[in-house]
Amino acid sequence: MYRILVADKLAPEGLALLEQDDRFECDLKAGITPAELASIIGEYDGLLIRSGAKITAEVLANPGKLQAIARAGVGVDNVDLPAATRAGVLVMNTPDANTISTAELTIGLMLTLARNVLSASSSLAAGKWERSKFVGTQLAQKTLGVVGLGRVGKAVAKRALAMDMKVLAYDPFFSGDTALGGQVRVLTDLDALLPQVDFLTLHTPGGAKTRNLIGSEQLARMKPSACVINCARGGIVDESALAQALNDGIIAGAAIDVYTSEPPADRALLEAKNIVATPHLGASTREAQLAVSVEAVRAVMNYLTTGSAANVVNVAGVVTTMDEQTRPLVDLARRAGAMLSPLCAGGVKQAILTFHTDQSQELAETLSRFFLIDLLQPHLDESLNLINVMHLATERGLAVNQVKPSGQDPQGAIFSASVCSPLEAHSIALSRRNDGTPCVLKLDGYRMNMVPVGQMVLILNDDTPGVIGAVGTTFGRNKVNIADMSISRQDDLALMVIKVDAVPGADVLEQLAQIDPVRKVFTLSLPELAQPA
Repeated sequence: MYRILVADKLAPEGLALLEQDDRFECDLKAGITPAELASIIGEYDGLLIRSGAKITAEVLANPGKLQAIARAGVGVDNVDLPAATRAGVLVMNTPDANTISTAELTIGLMLTLARNVLSASSSLAAGKWERSKFVGTQLAQKTLGVVGLGRVGKAVAKRALAMDMKVLAYDPFFSGDTALGGQVRVLTDLDALLPQVDFLTLHTPGGAKTRNLIGSEQLARMKPSACVINCARGGIVDESALAQALNDGIIAGAAIDVYTSEPPADRALLEAKNIVATPHLGASTREAQLAVSVEAVRAVMNYLTTGSAANVVNVAGVVTTMDEQTRPLVDLARRAGAMLSPLCAGGVKQAILTFHTDQSQELAETLSRFFLIDLLQPHLDESLNLINVMHLATERGLAVNQVKPSGQDPQGAIFSASVCSPLEAHSIALSRRNDGTPCVLKLDGYRMNMVPVGQMVLILNDDTPGVIGAVGTTFGRNKVNIADMSISRQDDLALMVIKVDAVPGADVLEQLAQIDPVRKVFTLSLPELAQPA
């Protein structure tokens, strides 16, 4: 049974999915403190949060059996992603669920600014009738600048176009001069965008890279009649600079839904002229609350039960959904790592992984991580998985290089790897036979045609007469049954790969090592072949 901790309030419909599935046990602890969370987090397989729970490095210091965190919403500012990655914990969000609600709020705030809705309402509530004071501006033919053309940015742009607005955009990660079928012109320079817009709306991720993206210098480039809207993340706009710009008439107005600290500790922006401020309402619709909760719960359930994950935010380029095409390649990578692992007791400083087919090249990052898991796990105390293995390898000074040659391998290899230490190097090349079984083509340069499964003994020896007989006699004397044997010769050395029915004891390995021509003896234990479904 999987244990799930829910550390923030979620919609009942999402929680019902857990309660109705007898594979899961759910504990509700909304409002839990970081200290309390740190003391119990290792007892759970999955964690569900919103923006309230703070998942710090201290919380993740002892992750125990925690495998996944799902954020019901987009932003993951409240999760220490590097700490989660090092702990081997997958972090997911639900970026699609509240897209429409956030886009609609953005449009609503833009209309509120354009038509002075808030000021006019306050005036009327105070018993005044000041129609002439609140003359606004229509949005048709005005220019909207969209910073960030992700899901929400595009949704806002579509709605603005429907209101006959002109739309410009800035997104440094967007390739192309136009978006939305040519209706939106994309600029490569934010400074060039700012003077052209009547309204500026922000839809970028938060964090260090976008902190104070809009500051006093950027606000000064805008029209005095322009307005700024931020429904994305707090900190993208310099709040002090924005308050000053509003009070000094540098820009005409602003609508802010998100803040550097929530609730805002500094009231300077809230009390500035021509400000419309809302308490982080972007996803606060019944529809969005339901959708983010359901999607977050399903994300954790799917990952724990099938290994399939969507909207992962702390591992780039990794395929977590295994299908009939992916599984065989992953199997090759893992067997390659497992075969090289006992040869690398002295440590590894570099791994060079070569992907010879189009499909393996597409999965290069995923296959690299699976290879490293089986290569390194026997030598490390930490538990390795797809999430943390690259981080831990880099932390230990292991350089991983991925090679994607333009042509096919002449020997038909699908995947090959070489690992180097200061003292030695080892390599392997694998393919698949016509029946789909994995096949080792080369090991340390020795040609072979071997299916890497089960218990094996590798013996490197001088290529002299009598060695095979001595090895066979040793196994027979110790009642170790040989199931298969492959022998390859290179220069004056030979490599024997012997499949046995059971792992030989240490005394047997010692007897093999004492055979005069034998130089090295290694044992391998590889999984059997998966049975067809």
